[in-house]
Amino acid sequence: MVQVPKYAQLEHERRFLIAVSPDLSDLPFRLIEDLYISATRMRLRAIIHSCGQQVEFKLCKKYPMENLFSGAIVNVYLTEAEYAVLAQLPGKRIRKRRHRLEFAAAAFAVDVFEDQLAGLILCEVEAASAEDLQSIPTPSWLGQEVTADPFFRGANLAHISASVLRTKLSSVGPVAGPAQNLM
Repeated sequence: MVQVPKYAQLEHERRFLIAVSPDLSDLPFRLIEDLYISATRMRLRAIIHSCGQQVEFKLCKKYPMENLFSGAIVNVYLTEAEYAVLAQLPGKRIRKRRHRLEFAAAAFAVDVFEDQLAGLILCEVEAASAEDLQSIPTPSWLGQEVTADPFFRGANLAHISASVLRTKLSSVGPVAGPAQNLM
């Protein structure tokens, strides 16, 4: 049984590489800018919705996972002023566009990374329990599951270069091909 610290919630998720990228061009997205704060397990996040009118700020801590699919997480929502103070802390940054796709009554988050991680497209799916998570059918456009690979966790991705990413992706097989409308 996973230990959940006080004020935390249990998060159940699986992560996949994308085999063939679905057509995302007409889908709304959220631009996510993460700062993985040095010497901590904390992530500072700004979420800018595609309309540009709404911005969310939060501080997150993910606890070490006790099993493959489940881990405790705490989020604190911040004001813009609080975010500005914390954004000055040392750390590594990543940017991604997150699209939401529905498949078999489940919401899949497709993350298209930018900057040094350009070319990486990951997909995550969450559920209320580890059992529910295993029962979600996976769409054909998903590639290799990388839930167990710490390389594909955000805190690690923030610290790697484009060349390290290319080497890793070439070792795990083909990555997303041209966009296709698979929905």
